[in-house]
Amino acid sequence: MTTTTTATATGQKFTFVAEVWADNWFALYINGVLVGQDSVSITTEKSFNAEKISFTASYPFVIGMVTKDFIQNDTGLEYIGSGRQQIGDGGFIAQFTNTSTGKVVANTSKAWRGYVIHQAPLNVSCEKSKTPTTECKSKIQAEPSGWSQKTFDDSKWILASVYTKDAVGVKDGYNDITWSSQAQLIWSSDLKIDNTVLWRFTVN
Repeated sequence: MTTTTTATATGQKFTFVAEVWADNWFALYINGVLVGQDSVSITTEKSFNAEKISFTASYPFVIGMVTKDFIQNDTGLEYIGSGRQQIGDGGFIAQFTNTSTGKVVANTSKAWRGYVIHQAPLNVSCEKSKTPTTECKSKIQAEPSGWSQKTFDDSKWILASVYTKDAVGVKDGYNDITWSSQAQLIWSSDLKIDNTVLWRFTVN
């Protein structure tokens, strides 16, 4: 567990614990401050661990998250050159608990807003190509300036899509957390092609 004090507006501060499971990697920001990230590198092919991150904040606060599905390179593929060469898929779930009350004050749902910054392969026919770095096409964008800050306007970002456990293929660390019945597995509208997604949610 990582404990970090965040930069917050004036007001009574509380301690919160974020519980996160991501396929495959995430970073967590509160009001624009990085408070923790997945302890297993995104360069690890099979990373399905869960994390608990503690932070302090005052209401209201903005959750910002970067979520990444493992890809070997910008082709959007994994296991390149092997018989398992394929397009991977993403998905993540998170819940945030106020430690003073024990209540879950936020969780992933269709209300979260996302912004996709890495998509590949755009031409899925390249999935089994012997020269994917040449054939596979991608769309890569920079992170919008100040995207995790409280004042950022996310009104044009997409709303999250909700997925079943079977669709995401939950495993390993997912089962280490007792999830609220309200917490949902989310991603963009495309689990496979959208490899890096930024997320925002305001906790009032």
